[in-house]
Amino acid sequence: MFGNYVYEKSSAKYVEKILLIDDDNLNKTTNYSADFLEQGFKVIKYVDDLRFRIEYEGKLNNSGDKIVVIAHTENYIPYDIRRRFRAFTISLSSLFPMLNIDVLREKSSLDLDLLCLAYHSNFENLKKRNQTEHFFRTKVYTKSNVKNYLIHTLSKLMLLMNVPYPYKDCLSVAEGNAEFKVSFKINEERIKHKDWFLIAEEKAKIDVLAVQYDIEVDTSEINHQFQNYILAQFGKLSQILDKDTPVLISRAMEYMHENSSKFVIITMDGMSEFDWNIISTSFCDISYEQTAAFAMIPTTTSVSRQCLLSNKYPSQLMEPWKQSKEKAEFIACAKELGYTDEQIGYARGYDAEFNSFVRCGAVIINDVDDMVHAQRQGRLGMFNDITVLTNQSKLADATKRFLTAGYDVYITSDHGNTPCIGLGKLIGTGVEVETKSRRMLVLKDFADKKTLLEKYGLIEYPKYYLTKDYDYLICNVGDSFDAKGEDVMTHGGITIDEVVVPFIKIKAL
Repeated sequence: MFGNYVYEKSSAKYVEKILLIDDDNLNKTTNYSADFLEQGFKVIKYVDDLRFRIEYEGKLNNSGDKIVVIAHTENYIPYDIRRRFRAFTISLSSLFPMLNIDVLREKSSLDLDLLCLAYHSNFENLKKRNQTEHFFRTKVYTKSNVKNYLIHTLSKLMLLMNVPYPYKDCLSVAEGNAEFKVSFKINEERIKHKDWFLIAEEKAKIDVLAVQYDIEVDTSEINHQFQNYILAQFGKLSQILDKDTPVLISRAMEYMHENSSKFVIITMDGMSEFDWNIISTSFCDISYEQTAAFAMIPTTTSVSRQCLLSNKYPSQLMEPWKQSKEKAEFIACAKELGYTDEQIGYARGYDAEFNSFVRCGAVIINDVDDMVHAQRQGRLGMFNDITVLTNQSKLADATKRFLTAGYDVYITSDHGNTPCIGLGKLIGTGVEVETKSRRMLVLKDFADKKTLLEKYGLIEYPKYYLTKDYDYLICNVGDSFDAKGEDVMTHGGITIDEVVVPFIKIKAL
């Protein structure tokens, strides 16, 4: 919603070449440029005059080439280049001129989407501090405003997936106001991997706000659509090269090695996009870039985390169903990448530190996964527990410490988690491999597989990147092999909640 607001304010509908002066670095925190990409613009981050001329000057004369350049006031942009663009300043003061900017800047968790939705109907000058504060209390952070935002956003995601949604008539929540009508295109082609990253991030925000404001919103259809994508396309993801992310978490080590000379990967076991949406509020004074990656399937710790730390696919792991070889796999991977023994560090917990010789470090933190497996209050319980963890700022403090020591810091997860209702526990079924997961079964030479599939509505997974010696059966959306009727948080399956995980990049100070 904020991205659409910026798009409309910049007059991008009417011109092909736009220069955005973004001194508040709002694109870094909100990724509003995604809305320009959606409308066919090429987004360029201005670095310097020479590089721009070499790479892009020729395109400025081409009619039909839609270009948006994001720069800062201190960037020197020669007049002959600047005059070919329509310039627009992207700042809190230019976008919200009737509010007190000091109040906006002081809000550590300013939600620009909710602000945009409420701001469209404000026609009063509220520049006094108390007026702006009152506006937030009575307009921005109200249940009705949040509900409108959730309906609007979920409708947008459904249309992106080309799926009918009962609230389609609510797409223009600001009735009669053209600026707030959704202006995205239905993707007639198959959704690409980066679209799922965006959908996962937006879904997480919907789920967090729904819990926080006690609003009932059903996002399960997104998980159903994502399952279809995984069953058809997951085996092809290893062919995709992306400069912004390793795509598959099993290529994270290789990606970090190529992009950093000295780095630490902090793995928050079990952290979903939902959890990061909350935890990230403690990173307000840390400049980071958020992307995402696909966890390996089955989304169990033993499989996906070992793949993350070893640069291997599950079928290549020494012990895919046990974690006893995890450290050895990580060290072997680091050595293959060229690091010596003294340059490799492996530790657990927020207090982890490495000596000055370490250039490739891994830190494992189990807090989130422990909360998942002990959870008895579903998403509400996760929201409360993660909020407490966030307020302690342990992850943010650890990140700052590594940054100060000169490390680039990457924060990610081996898998996410999802709410389920138990189908009943399986006893004496001949399951070949036992795991902590209650969302998947691993079978070998099992004669009655068909009965299991039919009885529990299971999905037979196509064995992408897995050894072909076993069969893999995965529970459908919202199901798990826990006590019948029990509400749980768990993982192991192929929903977007479990598979798409945050991949956060933070450059050293």
